Amino acid sequence: MYPASFKQLQALVLVARHQSVSRAAEAMHVTQPAVSLHLKLLEEAAGVPLTRRQGRSIQLTAAGELLVSYAERILGLWEEAGDEIAALKGVTSGTLRIGAVMTAEHLLPPMLVRFTTGRPHVRIKLQVGSRPEVIGMLSRDEIDLAIMGTPPREFPTVATRFARHPMAFFVPPAHALLRKKTVTLADILDANLLVRERGSGTRAAIERVYEDEGVALAIGSELSSNEAIKQMTAAGLGIAFLSVHACTLEVRNRLLSVLAVAGIQVQGEWHVMHKQARAMPTVAASFHEFIVEHGQQVISDELESYEMPVARSRKLCDY
Repeated sequence: MYPASFKQLQALVLVARHQSVSRAAEAMHVTQPAVSLHLKLLEEAAGVPLTRRQGRSIQLTAAGELLVSYAERILGLWEEAGDEIAALKGVTSGTLRIGAVMTAEHLLPPMLVRFTTGRPHVRIKLQVGSRPEVIGMLSRDEIDLAIMGTPPREFPTVATRFARHPMAFFVPPAHALLRKKTVTLADILDANLLVRERGSGTRAAIERVYEDEGVALAIGSELSSNEAIKQMTAAGLGIAFLSVHACTLEVRNRLLSVLAVAGIQVQGEWHVMHKQARAMPTVAASFHEFIVEHGQQVISDELESYEMPVARSRKLCDY
């Protein structure tokens, strides 16, 4: 292929993202004819069509899909090079590309706020998904760091534990079980236990709790998000089992209450990780250092209003 310019690669990436030449032009702050020219020159360099019109939108051809993935990597490397040059000048800058499992979506914002305070040149790109989705993003180099409980087994990573966090049962404040002196796992059997889908860390944790106690797990409803579970629980439709920090706002606003279950206290572990085969950009390395040093304190600060009943500590880390 003939050489292509960064502007041509950027035009292809933005057209792919917006499926529109006009919206790509707005994002690049150029005219529509300029974007069309960039695409035309890039197609001439590639020797094959890269886009096709489908109705009112622009779609990529198979060659366009292939080339856009390389274009994103090339542009990303160029941006990373600029960040590294800035780092040589003593400035922490660039885009922190980080992914987190859904259970951690309430955990990261306070940490990101503290990290970016005093670092005005750092931009955040946070992607939240299921464990398989986050593992996929890390494997494809779409993110530099991942936050989850257990490192993936699909490829080598460098993982560091930065915090422990409690998990608990939750009910609405007027639930009858809150008036019971001692609550056991058996008491929850007929109370419509709301759980996450198979494959999620929260689901693995609750299954492990019941298995270790030798009690049959009776699932009432299975949902794919923490938010749905919290809303159904607050509405009085069942009992939830979730990470405590995921329910901070609901407990503070008295929409949910922690239900103490005799003999059960689950402590999960959080790890921050990156691909072993890929060096971390400077901004990612800075956040890695920050979260390892301050992560536990941030979680403790967020949960300081809780008085968790402690009976016995159990560590679960498949999140």
